[in-house]
Amino acid sequence: MQSKTRIFDQPQPLVERMIMNVEKVIVGKRETIEQAFIAMLSGGHLLLEDVPGVGKTMLVRALARTIGCEFKRIQCTPDLLPSDVTGVSVYNAKTGEFEFRPGPLMTPIVLADECNRTSPKTQSAFLEAMEEKRVTVDGVGYELPKPFVLLATQNPVDYEGTYALPEAQMDRFLMKLSLGYPTPDQEILMLDRLQERHPIEGVKPVIVQDEFVQLQREAAMIHVDNTLKDFIVRLALATREHPDLYLGASPRASHALMRAAQTSAYIKGRSFVVPDDIKDLVLPVWSHRLILTSEARMTGKTAERLLADLLAAQQTPVLRYVSTK
Repeated sequence: MQSKTRIFDQPQPLVERMIMNVEKVIVGKRETIEQAFIAMLSGGHLLLEDVPGVGKTMLVRALARTIGCEFKRIQCTPDLLPSDVTGVSVYNAKTGEFEFRPGPLMTPIVLADECNRTSPKTQSAFLEAMEEKRVTVDGVGYELPKPFVLLATQNPVDYEGTYALPEAQMDRFLMKLSLGYPTPDQEILMLDRLQERHPIEGVKPVIVQDEFVQLQREAAMIHVDNTLKDFIVRLALATREHPDLYLGASPRASHALMRAAQTSAYIKGRSFVVPDDIKDLVLPVWSHRLILTSEARMTGKTAERLLADLLAAQQTPVLRYVSTK
């Protein structure tokens, strides 16, 4: 069933144009770009972790330009305050009232650059926005504009001047991705493109803000068979019961994996999810949420390896029929 279904995959034309638009800037990373759009179209937030200089910030800028939404950047530094992120109420002497001056978080697309260089207190300012898509300042709640998507970059936590993001914040990122170094041929092509001007200057919007929100709604309507929901829950239970894991996949993680699988099916032109949609996304959606025991880390085990083993041990469901209702 699975392989036959994939033969008839017809990529969603608009999403395909969006991916190709970003590829003008980021060379040879189609899978990562596609997964980034999966995260954003799922209504989730994206964390890019990698060494400096591989194009994390440039990928985020290209994604934002492609969507055509208002975009603001927060350069995370150790002295950044929560009010610098969410906004602040300022007293107006003429009116005798406090007025809210919104921070950069009140923007449809937000880049939190090097997010693990700011203090845990400021990192906590992102939590409400990421989960509820609203911020509270001086007891007053403010809704964030749709589609609110936080695109964060971070350097590996063993780099100087970095803080480990709290577990609650990591669980709110739908996906964590890494670009990695380009191949020699890809790096030569990158240098060719950079010789006269930076290709980001030529990136134009493919869609506008309302169109992107509509794509999110359409992706959320993709059918998920009950056997696939059971498959996701069985995987989550296996992580919670694994002796090498101090913290397994949360119910939020199960929901994130289902939403990502729906979006994966949608951009492939299908109205239903197949098992491969789930299996292809387990690692980028779950690996950053799992916490290994100290004993497991000392023996060199990783969350990615454990997830791969658990996935191999689970029986893949067979869909006898596909309902599109």
